[in-house]
Amino acid sequence: VMKKEGWDFPEALRRLAERAGVELPARSQADEAAEESHLRLREALEAAVAFFRHHLRETPAGEPVLAYLRQRGLTDAALEAFEIGYAPHGWDAGLHHLQERGYSEQELLDCGLASERESGGVYDRFRNRIMIPIRDVRGRMAGFGARIVDPNDVPKFLNSPQTPVFDKGRLLFGLDKARKPIRAADQAVIVEGYFDVIALHQAGQANAVSPMGTALSEDQLR
Repeated sequence: VMKKEGWDFPEALRRLAERAGVELPARSQADEAAEESHLRLREALEAAVAFFRHHLRETPAGEPVLAYLRQRGLTDAALEAFEIGYAPHGWDAGLHHLQERGYSEQELLDCGLASERESGGVYDRFRNRIMIPIRDVRGRMAGFGARIVDPNDVPKFLNSPQTPVFDKGRLLFGLDKARKPIRAADQAVIVEGYFDVIALHQAGQANAVSPMGTALSEDQLR
């Protein structure tokens, strides 16, 4: 209906509800405030995607990481499609970059890009890691999966923490890209990890998704 009539989502929803005799609940001020704050967090995450991609593609520190990804058989087209990036060394490079763009310390904590020190102050949650953006089924930024570059670092994979926009028990990595292919094939291929999904999409099996280091949940299966 949105495509056919040229309406935006709320308008299409309202017209279809009228036609079906469904009463839509009125949105409260609290709902609107929450949505606005969520939008702000997603914008901060989008800014981080650009920051990490720049560090993978256009800095000397990113060169060996890019070489490693290519060595794993991932093409530049796949790396671009999945917006893979690199979080540089250091404790506050990301913080400084995003704060310069107007995001507050609290917003960076709320979207999971920063962590709090017990002694006070904040620091970059992701450092010297391959960064994999995680989007929800509608393609909106939700969080990151991050893989080590230095084999001595732990843990091997680090996800964004639970935030208002990131719930790893409900999200499936790659579902935003796999939704239509799953419907077309009437089959979803569930694999273990991020790079399995990327490799399968690269090979033409675009109906692949993965959970994020958790057991498969009912919400994910739904």
